[in-house]
Amino acid sequence: MLKSQKGITLIALVVTIVILLILAGVSLNLVLGENGLVRRAQQAETEYTQAQSEEAEQMNDAESWMDQYID
Repeated sequence: MLKSQKGITLIALVVTIVILLILAGVSLNLVLGENGLVRRAQQAETEYTQAQSEEAEQMNDAESWMDQYID
């Protein structure tokens, strides 16, 4: 009579929890790890700011060069 009952066994529940913990650990490592998404986003922000300032400097140089020949 007990074998005909259906439901989640304790073993299946433990296996599911272990798998979820492993997936959570891998996800956190990808996001917060040594070369994770957060670190790469910070590096991209720094590179973007640097490129933006270099571009502004080049535009100012081009403008001054053009002003020199126009005047």
